[in-house]
Amino acid sequence: MVMGFSSPRIEYIRTRPLNGNELEVAFQSLCKENCASDCQFTEINWMEVSGSLDKTSESSLKKTTDLSGIRVQGVRFLSLSTFSRVVFGIGRGGNNGGNKKLSLRDVMEYIQKKECHRIVVMAGAGLSTPSGIPDFRSPGSGLYNNLQQYNIPYPEAIFELSYFFQNPKPFFRLAKELYPGNYRPNYAHYFLRLLFDKGLLLRLYTQNIDGLERVAGIPPDKLVEAHGTFASATCTVCRRSYAGEDFRGDVMTDKIPKCPVCTGVVKPDIIFFGEDLPHRFFLHLTDFPRADLLFIIGTSLEVEPFASLAGAVRGSVPRVLINRDLVGPFAVQSQQNDVAELGDVISGVEKVVELLGWKEELQELIKKEREKLDTKKK
Repeated sequence: MVMGFSSPRIEYIRTRPLNGNELEVAFQSLCKENCASDCQFTEINWMEVSGSLDKTSESSLKKTTDLSGIRVQGVRFLSLSTFSRVVFGIGRGGNNGGNKKLSLRDVMEYIQKKECHRIVVMAGAGLSTPSGIPDFRSPGSGLYNNLQQYNIPYPEAIFELSYFFQNPKPFFRLAKELYPGNYRPNYAHYFLRLLFDKGLLLRLYTQNIDGLERVAGIPPDKLVEAHGTFASATCTVCRRSYAGEDFRGDVMTDKIPKCPVCTGVVKPDIIFFGEDLPHRFFLHLTDFPRADLLFIIGTSLEVEPFASLAGAVRGSVPRVLINRDLVGPFAVQSQQNDVAELGDVISGVEKVVELLGWKEELQELIKKEREKLDTKKK
């Protein structure tokens, strides 16, 4: 038992609000198979755990370095993934079973030998940059300059609800640029599509809102769009749901989309600061413990709770980082089965494809899919 208290009080400290049901589902999913007795969820912001916590101790809780997510009776702050690892023994904490440091070739042989069946991918902005997606936060970029006409106090204000309700025009200017159809998937997107075609992709968790994963042919049920999507939209007044395409014409002609029922502003289902995470985000509670390989592509691993997912796979599971820089656990304490392929994302993916022997197959897929897009555009 946890030293000093037999029924620890656990508080979930959120970077974004969750409704009570989502939080309860997340917590109970963790507790269901790891407590000797039932756990009781009592309030939105705290929970009493009456189940056995034999796998932990007060000292181990104090040693955690993760500073967001869950607090165990004031002992320390834990992220959801750290909580599940430290308290329940789920997640990182092991190695590949030997003293050998894995190489990229080793991991690709693991795939080739068909010992790997459930690959989870975490992707960030670096996945889409080669497609020409502009960074609205970078001075000098065309999109940044276009947005300055609105006298935005700071770039992130575009994704704040209070600012949106005051002036939705800057967001819809950004939406016009990023709306699906303006850009095309790149080599890395189609590599992920090939993982799906081969039955290897368990789930793709993306921070991107450009929808290029869908355009590449990865079905929605294989996607968790952690920061939302343009594929659907919701009226900010009556809460009616619409298909994102219903308002494409308005967005492209610089009109503010209005609900045909109540005339309220219709906002694409992009997650703004202070909004609930998508329900599908909580698939990570079952996806990551099941994964037998994790790819992390083009992300800084700075935004929570997405960043903590990198630590949610089992300790024996290889993690492959394809990124410009070392980030997250790779920068702090890399493990024996962590592999980092640093540099340009496309170059890193090309090396992976070469080692897998999939080069010709991927090139054929890209050719076929681009021909489809050309035909559709006509």
